[in-house]
Order: sequence, then structure tokens, then C-alpha cells
Amino acid sequence: MVFKRLLGSLGVGGPTVDTVLDGGPVVPGGTLSGQVHLEGGGADFDIEHVTLELVARVEAELQEGEAEGVVVFERVAVGGGFRLAEGARHSVPFTVRVPWETPVTELHGQPLDVALGVRTELAVAGARDKGDLDPLRVGPLPVQEAVLEALGRLGFGFTSADLEYGHIHGTGQQLPFYQEIELAPPPAYAYAVNEIEVTFLASPGGVEIVLEADKRGGLFTGGGDSAGRHAVGHESVGHTDWTGEVDAWIRQLVEHHAARAAHLPPQQRHPGSPFPQGDPYGGGYAHKDDGHGHGDHHGHSSGPGMGTVIAAGAAGLAVGAVGGYVAGEVMEEIFDDGGGNEEGEEEES
Repeated sequence: MVFKRLLGSLGVGGPTVDTVLDGGPVVPGGTLSGQVHLEGGGADFDIEHVTLELVARVEAELQEGEAEGVVVFERVAVGGGFRLAEGARHSVPFTVRVPWETPVTELHGQPLDVALGVRTELAVAGARDKGDLDPLRVGPLPVQEAVLEALGRLGFGFTSADLEYGHIHGTGQQLPFYQEIELAPPPAYAYAVNEIEVTFLASPGGVEIVLEADKRGGLFTGGGDSAGRHAVGHESVGHTDWTGEVDAWIRQLVEHHAARAAHLPPQQRHPGSPFPQGDPYGGGYAHKDDGHGHGDHHGHSSGPGMGTVIAAGAAGLAVGAVGGYVAGEVMEEIFDDGGGNEEGEEEES
């Protein structure tokens, strides 16, 4: 899907910009390539710079309630310093590295309800116009896919995904927001867990994985949230049983909460718990802050895990039509809020 926009701030007869991204999704830390096609208007224009912005639709927790907005999380100049003659055409090729923490927008080709975009800004004669915005597709890194596949094999099902403004303390998070992938538990965990939220914080050395459990309260135990953090290297994907590794993480998470909520040592757990005896505590720590001084969600976890080879399509998480519909709907909101000018024409080409 490509959008061509008349640059409204430059007036009638100004140039048009049409950004075309190369096909297929990019991965976090990977390179995004394509071309910015410019077409001259009714006069000559000096193009000062052509800049690409990566933007995301992000939710924020405010004192007066929840709010949504568009956040620019990368900005790169890809060209400029040339004259675009009347009616002339000029293309600016680009290759841009996306941040390692860029959220995942699809899994096995199925969209998650996350909206990212590439917005093109043109600076001409001192005026700036954000004239073109295209959806950005991002697939998972091998480690991210391995964790999600393992959760699918354990019976967890995808329910939703969102981007939250704020910072997870105790992690190496760089962007001002983080992604939460929400999963419904299988029967084996449903007695204690409403849902599991997964956050990936990728970097050149590996991926930090924050697992958060929203738990049910019982007659003798309280509800609440707990979080655990795990570090995995990119090179570890082919060396460990991911299903067993992720299952151990979740068991630790649930046991930690049960022991903490009941004010009991880990060995004295909820009657009928299917989990084995053992100390669930580890060295990890994660604390989410909403960006306004309101923190929540504490947790502990084990040390680094390893990975295993991913079988294509094996017991993947169920991502249905609902996710695709929401993604399309929210992306339209991004176009309305941040893509180009209301005076400008928009046509699909």
C-alpha cells in the first residue's frame, strides 16, 4: 500500500512525494530499504532534506485515564541538497537500520494489533511537510519466534498486543515505550493466571524477555501481578529445548506470586498446585513505570536461557482476523493524526 500526497504546506503546484518500501517485513535491528519518489510541481523547488520517521501508535496511562498518541522512535535524513525542477522526477534510495526494540507487527504472516508507520518529511525553502506515511511490517527475531512458538506449544493463545508508554526498570530498554503481547493461559495454568504478557527488549547481544502474569485471587490468596526477566543470546536459538525452558519460566512466575501473596515460603503452595517443589526465585528483576512516576509489577526470574531450532509452523499462537482488523483500524488513525496534511490530496497508487 503506497500513499501519494500533495504537500499542502507548500501550496497548490508544490511537489508530490511517494515513498515505496521494499517488499516483506523487516526484523528488529534489521535494515529497511526503499525509495522516495519526488515529482516536481508548477515551479522549481530546492529540496533541503528528505527525512524518514518511524512512528508508532502508543497507549499512555495518565492520571485522568488512558490516552493514545503517535510517538516518533527513529528519525533519519536520507537525502537533500538538490533542486527539483518543474515537473521533474527524482528518486532517493535509502537503507535505514531500524532500532533493535522495534515492536513486532506480525507472526507467521498474520498481523498483530500493533500499528507502526514510516513517515516521510520533506523540507523545502524553510517549510517542512510530513507528506507520506506507509505501514511498517516487522517480523520476529529467531529468539522472539522461538519463545512465542514455545508458548503456543504449551497451550497459550494470542489475545491482543499493544504498545505502552513507559520504561521497565532493571532492563536495558532504550525506546520510550515497550510492547506487550497478551496471551490466554491453557487449563493447566488457568486456576492461577488470567493472562500472561510477554515483552521483548532486543539488543545486538540478545533479547531480554519480561514475562508478566496477571493472577486470579483466591479464598486464601490475593490476586495481582508478578514479573520475571530472562536474558537470551541470539546465538542460543539452536541449543536448548525452548518448550521446557519457557515452561520453567512460567512455573517460577506463578509459584513466586502464590508464595508471595500467601506470605508463605515457596514449599507451602496452593493446595492442588501441579508444580514441582523448588525455589522459584532467581536473580532477575523487572519494574514497569508508566512514564508518569507510577510504577507497578515487580518480579524475579531465573538466569539466562538457551534456544532450540524452530520447526516452521509448529503449534504457533493463534492470530486470527480480529488482530488484522484492529491493526488496520488503528493504522488509519495514525494516517489521520500524523500522516500529511488535511488540505493535501490522498490517493492510493
